[in-house]
Amino acid sequence: MRGRIGRTVLAAALWAAAGLVPRALGAQDVGLPVGAVPEAVVIEDLDGQPVDLGEVIGKRPVLLEFWATWCPLCAALEPRLEEARRRYGDRVEFLVVAVAVNQSKRSIGRHLERHPAPGRVLWDTDGRATRAFMAPSTSYIVVLDASGRVVYTGIGEDQDLSAAVGRAVGDGAE
Repeated sequence: MRGRIGRTVLAAALWAAAGLVPRALGAQDVGLPVGAVPEAVVIEDLDGQPVDLGEVIGKRPVLLEFWATWCPLCAALEPRLEEARRRYGDRVEFLVVAVAVNQSKRSIGRHLERHPAPGRVLWDTDGRATRAFMAPSTSYIVVLDASGRVVYTGIGEDQDLSAAVGRAVGDGAE
């Protein structure tokens, strides 16, 4: 139990620090390196059902956003996510990984009733995805190609997600 509490405290400190991340920090400054293959972890959906990311990653391109209802950078990033989803939604899996810091599945559900997410929302209750994807804060984006390799990481509101997803699908939109 002590290890779980320590991980929770560490995760809370990381997410709290998210407000201190400079807005200029962007692509490839943080997180997984390009070319890395993240560990396939099992997290949950909002109904508590297990979701094995290994069954999604490596099948087609994937965009993951580490997100929270209380994150102002996530809200500011939303139009860029919507733009990328409009352009590539039929070829890319969009996943929103809700972190379990200062929010609950219930509060997320209420938020989503008013503000639908640009992808399937998952719940990272134990921080497994946060660790596997080396997520330093919310508004962290990871784009993987169809083989499951990282082609892009970034943080903050000023990310060109259409270009990043374009690299993953190989259409040259950069």
